Amino acid sequence: MGMIAPTELSISLPSLTLRAQAWGDPALPPLLALHGWLDNAGSYALLAPLLAERWRVIALELPGHGHSDHLPAGVHYHFIDYVRAALAAADALRLQRFALLGHSLGAGIAALLAAAAPARIESLHVIEGLGPIGDDGSHTLQRFRDALMPQSSTKRPLRLFRDVEQAISARTIASGLRPELARPIVERGLFETSLPADDQSPASSGWNWRSDPRLTRSTPLRIAENQIHALLRGIQAPTSLLLAQPTTPYLPSHPMQLRAACVAHIKVSHMQGCHHLHLEHPQAVADWLCQPSL
Repeated sequence: MGMIAPTELSISLPSLTLRAQAWGDPALPPLLALHGWLDNAGSYALLAPLLAERWRVIALELPGHGHSDHLPAGVHYHFIDYVRAALAAADALRLQRFALLGHSLGAGIAALLAAAAPARIESLHVIEGLGPIGDDGSHTLQRFRDALMPQSSTKRPLRLFRDVEQAISARTIASGLRPELARPIVERGLFETSLPADDQSPASSGWNWRSDPRLTRSTPLRIAENQIHALLRGIQAPTSLLLAQPTTPYLPSHPMQLRAACVAHIKVSHMQGCHHLHLEHPQAVADWLCQPSL
């Protein structure tokens, strides 16, 4: 498979600059692709070239992720602000009407973006997600208190990797992704850095994650499941949902079926594989994406 090199895009919003990678002729119909939590545009490195004859694929990097800016000090990451940022990026790119693809966190954002601007979405394609992680009320209070506890004043030292291979190994252990599949995300998600010497250790150099460390903080409030259902009912575009088999633990089948039932025009498909189906089976996922709409 001959890999097409992507074009780097910079998208200036009023408060921050987002980055993206794009494949395909700019004259083709646009497909805006949104990656998962702690991922980046590298998530689409294997899939996007397979779509580049049909669409202008634009893999946007969310705030705090990849090469996009981090939020200012004292500002927190909220799910709804990702939706706002993705919509602002579509405006800045002058995408009046476009197809939408999302994986995991990106699938949650894509679904609510489709609900927010139904007239602009040609079609919605979501992998391993349909709306954000919801709240049934059972852990709301404890999660709220934990998130609002003062952050520890002693900053944990950032993990420094001696080389890219060590970082790939760490990502493989954390995600279960095979090393060759984790590589595109990891290589784009690192920067070379050095740590000054102190009393405990000599100066050292290596590689660190680009993503904002604050992305791992817990969320104080999640959207209630019945509110998510109400938002999903606002999706008018023909929608395709692709789920991994066996089921990903935090995407239980019954709640997902109830969510899918809220979307008027939806086709649900299943594929054997891991959470990152589009990296594991890029050709099969490309075929799924290119099926005729409902």
